[in-house]
Amino acid sequence: MFWTNTKRIIRSGILGFWRNRFVSLSSVLVVTVTLFVVGIVIFLSVILNASLSDLKDKVDVNVYFSLSAPEAEIMKVKSSVEKLPEVAKVEYVSRDAALAAFKERHKDDYLTLQALDELSYNPLGARLNIVAKDPSQYESVSHFLDSYTSGTAAGQGSSLIEKVNYKQNREVIDRLTQLVLGAERLGFAAAAFLIFVSLMITLNTVRLVIYMSREEIAVMRLVGASNFYIRGPFVVAGMLYGVIAALFAMLLFYPVTLWLGGTTTSFFGGINLFEYYLANFFSIFFLLVSLGLVIGAISSYLAVRKYLKV
Repeated sequence: MFWTNTKRIIRSGILGFWRNRFVSLSSVLVVTVTLFVVGIVIFLSVILNASLSDLKDKVDVNVYFSLSAPEAEIMKVKSSVEKLPEVAKVEYVSRDAALAAFKERHKDDYLTLQALDELSYNPLGARLNIVAKDPSQYESVSHFLDSYTSGTAAGQGSSLIEKVNYKQNREVIDRLTQLVLGAERLGFAAAAFLIFVSLMITLNTVRLVIYMSREEIAVMRLVGASNFYIRGPFVVAGMLYGVIAALFAMLLFYPVTLWLGGTTTSFFGGINLFEYYLANFFSIFFLLVSLGLVIGAISSYLAVRKYLKV
């Protein structure tokens, strides 16, 4: 009996969707706009995360060693730092590499290069470029390095490390940390707000469909139909709105991401939005379909409630 009623409800929902196809189309368009905006939020979040990740990679802590620091001791420090759970990457730059990079940066500064050539030795020491997994973790890495600069580690700490530039970069690192946290909170709040607004808009649109069927609902109530049987076809129709709207939204994303793909590659952390769309097509589609089903079903469920009251 249950499955028989369920089949009837599904069939009635599909017939009702088709019978009121012009109003159904307007409902689908509303949900499509909703899902399209939600998808835009997803893509913006991806672009923002890629940009922030790119910024994170460019922010690091540099450890400058004294000119007399033995390379073996430097490699011991490097090995110790790499074992820290907060550290993502450690790059060793030798004295010769540091000098070559310095000359490259100042290749147009003749006076600086001339003064450098007059020296009989390399004035630059080796260094480590340390990248943490998260900007907020640089402070703990700096505290670890303090043991070397204070001489409490490696036996010759004060003569080994000349300077750690965490304090000079601290303001930039703190701002980046705040930016990451703020972006995450803003993205979550924006998505929640859009879903709420979309639910309200869809609810009012679905009410129009149900208003047109108010007399049919009244007759069904008089003959003793259950609330489940009355509400079911409208919920099924609402779910159809969501599925079709998700298909429309995914079709719209194809030309949009194709058009923006090159731009996002050049300016936003090297991510190609079109390639991301293709690579995550089924994940995005599943998310939009699920959201569309929820919006359509809940909107229909709430909209028909008024006409079920005795």
